[in-house]
Amino acid sequence: MNREQKAAVIDEIAADIQESEAIFAVDYRGITVAQVAELRGKLRESDATFRVVKNTLTERAADKVDAPQLKELLTGPTALTFVRGDVAAAAKAVSDAQKTTQLLEFKGGIMNGEPLDAAQITAISKLPSREVLYGQLVGVVASPVSGVVRTLNALIQGVAIQLGGVLEKKQSGEIPAGDAPAAAAPATEDAPAEAEAPAEETEAPAAEATEDTPAAEADTSTTDNDQTDASAAADSTDA
Repeated sequence: MNREQKAAVIDEIAADIQESEAIFAVDYRGITVAQVAELRGKLRESDATFRVVKNTLTERAADKVDAPQLKELLTGPTALTFVRGDVAAAAKAVSDAQKTTQLLEFKGGIMNGEPLDAAQITAISKLPSREVLYGQLVGVVASPVSGVVRTLNALIQGVAIQLGGVLEKKQSGEIPAGDAPAAAAPATEDAPAEAEAPAEETEAPAAEATEDTPAAEADTSTTDNDQTDASAAADSTDA
């Protein structure tokens, strides 16, 4: 590998370090090409890659992107798993390969710039995958929403039942069609009392007019008599 090729590899590893959410370092001694290919296929599902490179080139790449924690893991034959996607699923894929091959012992790693030891990576491998966690989160978020929907449905059904009862009473004649709702009953009962007062005031003048009628007739009769007497007096004077 010439200088240009080494520089290209260093740039590739530096980009992998920067783009990864987590990096796992393992001892790859004893693993076969077929086993590596199988592991890479499983890691691809979680957007992760498995690389075997020289420690010296990886150290230079770590220096380039300021990742000193990674340099501490580069002792002996070391392969790196660069995880851009589901960290738990990638850790599980490597852990399953360990159980199958009895190889690939964890040396440690880093996640979000923080160092991880072998025990922590093993613990991460036992966590639910991101897809499972998303499903659980959706269930938690949807649960209170379902409660609100059930409550609203119950309220709507209650209102519908009450309206249906009122309609049945109207149809059966228990409630006249023109009646106001029960809540407005006090206002309806007060209305006649207010309407009756003017009625009494209106009838009073009518009664007085009726009682005064005989008096008016008497006045008319008196006037006629006075006129008769005046005529008789005039006749007597002429005679």
